[in-house]
Amino acid sequence: MSTHSLDLTLVGWVGSDVRHFTGPGTVPFTSFRMASTRRWFDRREGAWRDGRTEWFTVKIWRSGALNVAESLRKGDPVVVHGRLSTEEWQADDGPRTSLVVEASAVGHDLTFGTSRFARTVTAGTDAGEAEPAGAGRDGERTPVDVTGYAEVGDDLVPGEHVDDDGPGVVSGRVDGPLAPVVVA
Repeated sequence: MSTHSLDLTLVGWVGSDVRHFTGPGTVPFTSFRMASTRRWFDRREGAWRDGRTEWFTVKIWRSGALNVAESLRKGDPVVVHGRLSTEEWQADDGPRTSLVVEASAVGHDLTFGTSRFARTVTAGTDAGEAEPAGAGRDGERTPVDVTGYAEVGDDLVPGEHVDDDGPGVVSGRVDGPLAPVVVA
């Protein structure tokens, strides 16, 4: 077994609709197409030049999948870090191949605008470990009512409303009383 992999960081634009896939017995994932065009300044011409646009399919799995699906839209500038691979399939006109990045990190490219980050709230399970928000039973997102709590540091404490999905509501999962809620 080899420990070598082709990890890379891409900077580009979301070029398709962001699609989230989930189903019974499957691991949830989100997928979108991303375009990256090399750009350089041509000193002879005194102008910027664009190179060839490269297209990638980006896939992110598990807890990050829902966060990406809810955060990105077609046309957004993004930075993606992950492992490059190829995907092969049979189309009507013959065999096809595409470049796929299995992302471990995805975010907006803030050189083109601003973004507001909202932590995903998690709740402890019986064993004491935390689960990502949206990872409720059967992959369903369950709203958590945190009315009367405010985010302070890494915990929710009694106080004002948390304003992530609206006044006093944060998406996540709770098994039991609200007290053990921890912010990831």
